[in-house]
Amino acid sequence: MGHMDQAGFGWLTPTLSYVMACVGSTLGLRCTVRALGATGRSRRNWLLTAASALGTGIWTMHFVAMLGFRVSGTEIRYNVPLTVLSLLIAVAVVGVGVFIVGYGRGRIRSLLAGGLATGLGVAAMHYVGMAALRLHGAISYDPVRVMLSVLIALAAATAALYAALTVHRPVVVAGASLVMGAAVSSMHYTGMFAVRVTVRPSSEVLPGASATAFLFPLVVGLGSYLFLTSAFVALSPSARERAASASAQSLHEGAA
Repeated sequence: MGHMDQAGFGWLTPTLSYVMACVGSTLGLRCTVRALGATGRSRRNWLLTAASALGTGIWTMHFVAMLGFRVSGTEIRYNVPLTVLSLLIAVAVVGVGVFIVGYGRGRIRSLLAGGLATGLGVAAMHYVGMAALRLHGAISYDPVRVMLSVLIALAAATAALYAALTVHRPVVVAGASLVMGAAVSSMHYTGMFAVRVTVRPSSEVLPGASATAFLFPLVVGLGSYLFLTSAFVALSPSARERAASASAQSLHEGAA
């Protein structure tokens, strides 16, 4: 059994991964709130932005944390197609969840269905990402902890969508995002504590890409996307602000 270290860089990767989870959650919730106040193509576009932000944020959180993952007696590499697939799964399945909430008619039913889809997307992303690991040995899982991690993902996703449906004030959304970031991080580390690695030392070269050559540039790129999108959403007027501007303009034109 290889000794595993979840934080090879100390508190750096857990802290950064939590920050990325919070940024993705904040952006996803804000975009979903904007979508619920919009109609037609605007609603669709806001929901697409919410799905990409939330899915990307959760994926980035996972792989920032994985930059600190170490196993004694073996190097770790990543299968590139599976890693990219985990990102696509996160965005696509989270997208299903936010679209269910965005267009659903029955509030409770939409919330539960959206939470189920989004939570399963988070869990699927995590375990597909883990399947991308390549090391000298075999990986197994404690089924009880795996099930617990999935339940945490479902609860976090449902709570986040509930906040999007019921909370509109930015300060409260920010608080909900901090809670969701903590829940997503808890899901990740619960899943990681379910991992068991049996190391079989070998001189063979592992297939795949190293974390520094592949994960680090991808994480930096996606992190930049999240922060730029956050700036765009912060500067973009809300539906209420656009309505107030239109009303003020119409009053000005009437007075003239």
